[in-house]
Amino acid sequence: MNVSLSVWLLTVAALCVLVAVDFFIGRKPHDVSIKEAGIWTVVWVVLACLFGIGLLIFSGGKPAGEFFAGFITEKSLSVDNLFVFVLIMAKFSVPTQYQQRVLMVGVLLALVLRAGFIAAGAAIISTFSWVFYLFGAFLIWTAWKLVQDARKDQHEEEYQENKLLKMVERRFGVADRYHGTKLWIEENGKRVMTPMLVVMLAIGSTDVLFALDSIPAIYGLTEDPYIVFTANAFALMGLRQLYFLIGGLLKRLVHLSYGLSIILGFIGVKLVLHALHESGVHVPEISIPFSLGFIVLVLAVTTFTSLRASRKQEEQEARVS
Repeated sequence: MNVSLSVWLLTVAALCVLVAVDFFIGRKPHDVSIKEAGIWTVVWVVLACLFGIGLLIFSGGKPAGEFFAGFITEKSLSVDNLFVFVLIMAKFSVPTQYQQRVLMVGVLLALVLRAGFIAAGAAIISTFSWVFYLFGAFLIWTAWKLVQDARKDQHEEEYQENKLLKMVERRFGVADRYHGTKLWIEENGKRVMTPMLVVMLAIGSTDVLFALDSIPAIYGLTEDPYIVFTANAFALMGLRQLYFLIGGLLKRLVHLSYGLSIILGFIGVKLVLHALHESGVHVPEISIPFSLGFIVLVLAVTTFTSLRASRKQEEQEARVS
């Protein structure tokens, strides 16, 4: 799909306006209710669907199908990210009224950093077609690692700060308590970070690690940088509301990692088949309609089995107590 510079600029401007509206509405620190989170989650999903329909009308079924497949995949991977966000919030004891501000800035930081990953991915793919072999192998390995982590119940572990975050903390120092939404304060004549800034950096930097599998995954569904960017943008920008909407439900999605591992493994195989096809080997390629249907089916089955297993576990615990 050929996208002109004016369309790129218009799209980025529209997304910036949506972010500004979202920020303006949620600018005052407060506890986010289920109703508020639900309304905004629906708004972001509807906006993504309208964008996909616009692609269908103006560009045809192929770009629209690639967008919806990419959006659903990125949204699903983002839900898995919420497990870590919960751990980060607990690690830094973020007051509930400040959590939406932390998530908003952290997600925006992640979106900017992901844009860099997307641009780099597009440049690499256009220059080295064999990179699809690497992407495919990496996704298959990631899928296997997800299964291993799920067996270890890794989500129950405590969040560990990465080396970059620790280095920043040592360099600038961190205040011993929150100071509202302030990011920097003067303490003993020295300018230091507040825990608010630290947790924002933690969420933003953690999401960069998640991008290492989500970006190759969506490039396995489409090679169009415009679709890759917009699918990521819509998936990420509704993540804050989704955090508050399904925060209590996350622990019940016990099979989510298995479902995501199947999806990543499937896309990894799709990438390898595409790479072989590009190399002149006569192998079948997996179509976007099939990919979209497969992803939706896996997520539906995973959600059903997760909720069923959680309900059985709760019933067993109730009988024991």
